[in-house]
Amino acid sequence: MLNLELQPPRQRRKMQDRYAGDVGDYVKLALIRALSAFGKIGVSWYLYPDERHNEDGRHTAYLHERENWRHLDPELFDLLRETVLGRRSVRELQNAFYEDSCFAAEPVPTGLPASERSAARKSWFEKSLDQLAQCDLVFADPDNGLVGDEDWRWRAPNFGKQIPLSEVRALSAGRCAVIYHHNSRFKGGHDAEVESWLHALGMPAIAVRATAYSCRTFFVVNPDREIAERAREFCIKWKDHKVRLHASGVG
Repeated sequence: MLNLELQPPRQRRKMQDRYAGDVGDYVKLALIRALSAFGKIGVSWYLYPDERHNEDGRHTAYLHERENWRHLDPELFDLLRETVLGRRSVRELQNAFYEDSCFAAEPVPTGLPASERSAARKSWFEKSLDQLAQCDLVFADPDNGLVGDEDWRWRAPNFGKQIPLSEVRALSAGRCAVIYHHNSRFKGGHDAEVESWLHALGMPAIAVRATAYSCRTFFVVNPDREIAERAREFCIKWKDHKVRLHASGVG
């Protein structure tokens, strides 16, 4: 029988098959479903190869606490429970979206010499952007989240786990984009970190903070009035599970 016991985190969450259905997926998928009641959804998974050197991916105890969690999104809760008890994969998570949703699911390029990484990444991103061209709202789910656009980053071996600001701006051009970010050991704390990224984006944006089990932020870039209101309502609904709107101006 699959062990659903909650374990403490050892490293940042990864967008890998073995994490499919954990509590972080419940929050993020519920948020996208809440924001995208209208229009066509696109998802760029930023898939990274599974890393089997530890036992991460066990944040699934919430599935045993139906009375505390299921009412937030019953259909999604049941889907994730089936995923964890069955075949855990990112592909199974795609069932949480509408039938006409688009998915950019080609793995990010890894294992290349440093001299080839930048060109390979740009080619990969252009393909993803083309696949999502007709979508009204896009969700990007990199393993670790936002980074700057310095040249050296594009040659770094772990760049596949990150999304540079240039890709965020391209994904959100003319539409709303939601960007996953795993909060880091930023000098000044997480509030200051979120403020820093809101400023660096240089675009209208709000931030949804989720701090249960691990601290992560969803940057909602270019939201219209309805999406912003839906984000606010989502945070109110999920407040007992440590989800809230970021109070801009902190730090």
